[in-house]
Amino acid sequence: MVIARRFLIGGRVQGVGFRYFAREAGVGEGVDGWVRNLMDGRVEAWAEGEADAVERFERRIRSGPASARVGHVEVLEERVSHRRGFEIV
Repeated sequence: MVIARRFLIGGRVQGVGFRYFAREAGVGEGVDGWVRNLMDGRVEAWAEGEADAVERFERRIRSGPASARVGHVEVLEERVSHRRGFEIV
């Protein structure tokens, strides 16, 4: 089943390569989506694909790259948009 989720990631997640890490995680897990910095210091990511792939993506972003410190992740269920690819926006 194809699902979509939006993630709001807080902690030390800007200026540490988190967006590039998330893009690589998305591509590696075979999900489509995007990732961007927010003005409040969080990172927002959107991922859609097969449920098990999105869950693997979530596990990876909850740890983040070695230089990041993920404090919390808010997960929101979303409607599937049928986008293709994974990009930094």
